[in-house]
Amino acid sequence: MEFRELAVPGAWEITPRQFSDPRGTFLEAFSEPRFVEAVGHPLDLRQANSSVSAAGVVRGIHFADVPPSQAKYVMCPRGAVLDVVVDIRVGSPTFGQWDSVLLDDVDRRAIYVSEGLGHAFCSLEDDSTVIYLCSATYAPGREHGIDPLDPAIGIEWPTTDRQGRPLEPLLSDKDRDAPGLEEARASGLLPTWEAVQAHLDDLRAQARD
Repeated sequence: MEFRELAVPGAWEITPRQFSDPRGTFLEAFSEPRFVEAVGHPLDLRQANSSVSAAGVVRGIHFADVPPSQAKYVMCPRGAVLDVVVDIRVGSPTFGQWDSVLLDDVDRRAIYVSEGLGHAFCSLEDDSTVIYLCSATYAPGREHGIDPLDPAIGIEWPTTDRQGRPLEPLLSDKDRDAPGLEEARASGLLPTWEAVQAHLDDLRAQARD
């Protein structure tokens, strides 16, 4: 299993080793020792979610208040999604930047999105299934969204599906009506770089105790 930190600090692409034979394939989807080595603290699993999406569905950009926020370890065991992380931490050197990882049932990569970052994805095939291991339970009053089509962020969403057919983005009403990045910053909705770093320092200190 290999961890690669993305262009947005605090997010990692995880590539597992796969062992295949005529019966099928085996892999480690999560390894706590490797996770702690890369991230600096354990994943405090509090909730596991699953979504199934038609081709073209865009979910996000979602984030939660810090602390405790909600870190996510995301996998796609069926189908394919372009998974995107956005730096929404006010004061971060990479504020407003994004990076992406293709999650699918071929390479079977995962992505880890740490606290204070925005997360979104686009489904590239009908019935694409996403599993999220989350560090905090769902708390509606602490969870927010940013418009995934905001030109100020400029995410390059796929225009074709896995078979090369045209894609049209399909959003929920909540995601479609979410504020843009600058509007969210002006309203004080976004986490700050300092608050996120302080929270992560606390997690790493707890891991050492």
